[in-house]
Amino acid sequence: MRLGLRTRLDNVPVSSVSAALVSEHDHTPVDALGPGQSAGLVIVAVGPKGEKFVTAGAGRGKVLLDSYLIDASIVTINKNGRGSLPADPSLSEGKAGRVRITLVGQPGVTTELDIPVRYDIAYRANFSGAEGIEGVDGFAGLDGSAGTDAPLPMVDPATGLPGTQGPGGRGSDGSNGGDGSNGQDGSPGPDVHIWMRLVSGAGDASAADPLLQVKVSAGTRESLFLIDPHGGSLRVSADGGQGGRGGAGGTGGRGGSGGNGFPPGLSGLDGHAGADGRPGSPGAAGRISISVDPGAQQYLSILSWSNRNGDGRAGPTLNIVSEPVPALW
Repeated sequence: MRLGLRTRLDNVPVSSVSAALVSEHDHTPVDALGPGQSAGLVIVAVGPKGEKFVTAGAGRGKVLLDSYLIDASIVTINKNGRGSLPADPSLSEGKAGRVRITLVGQPGVTTELDIPVRYDIAYRANFSGAEGIEGVDGFAGLDGSAGTDAPLPMVDPATGLPGTQGPGGRGSDGSNGGDGSNGQDGSPGPDVHIWMRLVSGAGDASAADPLLQVKVSAGTRESLFLIDPHGGSLRVSADGGQGGRGGAGGTGGRGGSGGNGFPPGLSGLDGHAGADGRPGSPGAAGRISISVDPGAQQYLSILSWSNRNGDGRAGPTLNIVSEPVPALW
């Protein structure tokens, strides 16, 4: 293996391999993944003399990931070694991710990595309206041209004295600055409905704690969550978007200076600044309603929400109804 170059393990004797997940941010070990989370896969091969060959990417080594055949279930591993769990919890509930890794060309050298699923994480469901697009600033006005200089006086042949110089030309006026365009209105937040019910553990015999099934729907958009009430949470946003800033009016052009002469020419007038554009109107906040099954009512504190208008004013009052909620998937 050449030092400093990425390589494959085609002709390198390997006695064993091991694998682990690490954080994509600080490379600390990751023991489990929550729905929608990801981590970097690190594979370490060990030679007969104890030498180690680490994969590139999250492992910060030199070995290319395609030195291995990777077969994954529940989780997906992309070509860069990023392992991801689907955001939809119905695809992983009661299961665990598993990755089987085999060294290419050496089928007897293999390892498996089990990836437990965790639900004690902070989820977010953002349905807020978009901010309005900002208006375009007006163009600056053009400066006026300088006035022409009067010609130098001719010498009077009778007296030998120079004549009087004529007046200088007037500078032209600067042009007005262009008006800024109006900002666009912020988009409204949609009406959002949240359903929450209590279920048993996710199928793992060691998971005695209950879990919460939650569905959040806003128009055609729908998100599902499975939450451990001991450490997990969900924040739902249905804020209106802020109105876009109006474009600034362009500065007026400066009047041209007067030309030299007697008397000097007058300077041109400065152009007027353009008018500023009007800011867009704030979007209205969406209405949030919650249907909570009586068995889950004690865990309402894991939910938080925001539905403010685009100008920061409070939106419609939250509506919470205690009623039977059937299975959400």
